[in-house]
Amino acid sequence: MIEKLFGISTALAEEAAAVEAAGEEAAMNPVAALISTFLPMVLIFVVFYFFLIRPQRKKDKQVKEMLNNLKAGDRVCTIGGIYGTIVGIKDDTVTLSVGRDNLSMVVARWGIRSVEEITIENDAEALN
Repeated sequence: MIEKLFGISTALAEEAAAVEAAGEEAAMNPVAALISTFLPMVLIFVVFYFFLIRPQRKKDKQVKEMLNNLKAGDRVCTIGGIYGTIVGIKDDTVTLSVGRDNLSMVVARWGIRSVEEITIENDAEALN
């Protein structure tokens, strides 16, 4: 019976030594633990940058360039869906000529969605 108890205690001692060795190995390599903790966060940031942040910055840069290059005679579409021809440009406002009666409309420069390829000089009859 005593041997049986010693057998169990020997097995428990061996198991405790194995767990202690594994714990020392993990404690000896904190750099690996740190990398395994922060690597997923870094990868998520990289994915967000290349799929969300970078394309949005590129699009914003194109819109800013388009708004800075507006000139009189350009056919534009506003964010409200109104098509018109630019008659005059001031600092932050654009005066549009809209419709068959050439009604004058003042809109904010940021309210221009896009510049159309057709200009007033190209097809004056097709615009009205």
